[in-house]
Amino acid sequence: MADLDVGELAPQFELPRDGGGSLNLAALLGKPVVLYFYPQDDTTGCTNEAIGFSQLKPEFEKLGAVVIGLSPDSVGKHDKFKSKYGLTVDLVADEERKVIEAYRLWVEKKLYGRRYMGVERATFLIGSDGRIARIWRNVRVKGHAEAVLEAVRAL
Repeated sequence: MADLDVGELAPQFELPRDGGGSLNLAALLGKPVVLYFYPQDDTTGCTNEAIGFSQLKPEFEKLGAVVIGLSPDSVGKHDKFKSKYGLTVDLVADEERKVIEAYRLWVEKKLYGRRYMGVERATFLIGSDGRIARIWRNVRVKGHAEAVLEAVRAL
């Protein structure tokens, strides 16, 4: 299956979210959406990424943008993760990996010579028209939230 590309309609979803209820991407049409995928709550890289986006959330909001973090962790894990670090971004749970797979992010990874399947750290900027405006794959966390904010400003 080919990767998604800029200009394509973003795959739609409705997933359970932290704090209860669900989040529906289609309901956000008309607003830019920063959808970042991360492997697991409460790991160093994922924590730093979530803190970075949380710190910049007021700037994203000034631009009318919504920031959503997505991982295969449960809502319960998301709630603990948010509470532990004072995170303010929305987190959604894709325990069945349907959205992760729709965005082509369930990939083979390699660590210390061991191969395994996991979530690729990636971010999709979805324009107010529901189309993918920008994609960052194999994200390096340092400076990433700032780079995404600049891209939202450029929309």
